[in-house]
Amino acid sequence: MDLVPYAIPFFLLAIAVELGWNAWKKAGYYRSNDAINSLSLGVLSTASKLVLIDIAGRVYGWVQQDLAIVQWTLDGWLSLVVAFVAYDFCYYWFHRISHERRIFWAAHVAHHQSEEYNLTTALRQTSTGFLLGWLFYVPCFMLGMPADVFVTVASANLVYQFWVHTRFVRTLGPLEYVLVTPMNHRVHHARNPEYIDKNYGGFFILWDRLFGSYKAQDSRVPIDYGITRGLNSWNPLWANLHVYADMLRDTISTPRLGDKLRVWYGRTGFVPPGVDKPPVQPGNHYDPPVSRTLKLYASVQFAGLIAVGLAMTYGSDRLGAEGLALLYVYLLASLVILGWLLERRKPAWEWLRLLGSLLLIALLPLPPSLQSLLPALVLVSGVAWFFVSRQGKDRMQPAV
Repeated sequence: MDLVPYAIPFFLLAIAVELGWNAWKKAGYYRSNDAINSLSLGVLSTASKLVLIDIAGRVYGWVQQDLAIVQWTLDGWLSLVVAFVAYDFCYYWFHRISHERRIFWAAHVAHHQSEEYNLTTALRQTSTGFLLGWLFYVPCFMLGMPADVFVTVASANLVYQFWVHTRFVRTLGPLEYVLVTPMNHRVHHARNPEYIDKNYGGFFILWDRLFGSYKAQDSRVPIDYGITRGLNSWNPLWANLHVYADMLRDTISTPRLGDKLRVWYGRTGFVPPGVDKPPVQPGNHYDPPVSRTLKLYASVQFAGLIAVGLAMTYGSDRLGAEGLALLYVYLLASLVILGWLLERRKPAWEWLRLLGSLLLIALLPLPPSLQSLLPALVLVSGVAWFFVSRQGKDRMQPAV
């Protein structure tokens, strides 16, 4: 059983509670643009699973049928416990290689781009992990692990990792030696030289202690969150693709065939001969200034896009393949355009997005009540955008 759909409402509730607590304490752990970007990546990742090819499922089915070494004879709670530990062990190595090898980092980087650290960061997930991430869990199926057991423990592991993305829980005492906790996972999200590429565990921190990748937080070294070469964008599509694009440029630029191949399988810090890259500038803090009204407008529009994502997740059977594909294209385009607005760029595209919203409403088989309500909401949004886009301090670069 996949536990993630059941957990999504609790994720959103927990984010709302943490956001309120952050405001009450004046902690400064949230920025609206950064949080919207993180949640955009989460919505896009969830939607992508509904429309992209399920490579993992096809490979796992073949392995379980033709390559399984033993038959899984465990049952009940013992089956779940053994499967959970085995999955977490595989996850450790998947996570570690995702930081150490460039082709895997290209997919995982999306999770680390946020320069804040809060519960929205947990939902900042990749949409390209389906390409190669399945490789690391093939051993589970070679050991005969049933597919339903695998899905249950994998989703449980993912749900557990949500709550460790907070700064409000300082330390959990002795549990720090056994489990992945907020304190040692904060270290994992740091770009400080002292902390980079540490604490890969999903549930057990014991794997890091066993394989030499553990690092305790040093109270004298404040954590700087993000990636060493900042993304400098709120575009969720670019967030998923920028390392792939960088690898492609490096492959073209370097002259030797061996270096062209090493661009893809080499260490994440590898710079091939013939490629000139500026030195890393730590502490990059991307935060284009926009007015409160634009932030409010973007937040309200994004809430509507979350509703679209939830409709796809919980109504996939009713929507069918064509409806899902249509909503996915709309969702992707809308998230990109909202990202541009928060970068103070391409304001004319928002008018096209609103027109596209009306077209989508006309094409989808919606209940009569929504057929009347949604166009009215789009028209209200159009009026609001008319006034927001004309505020002097929010004048943006024209569309290109």
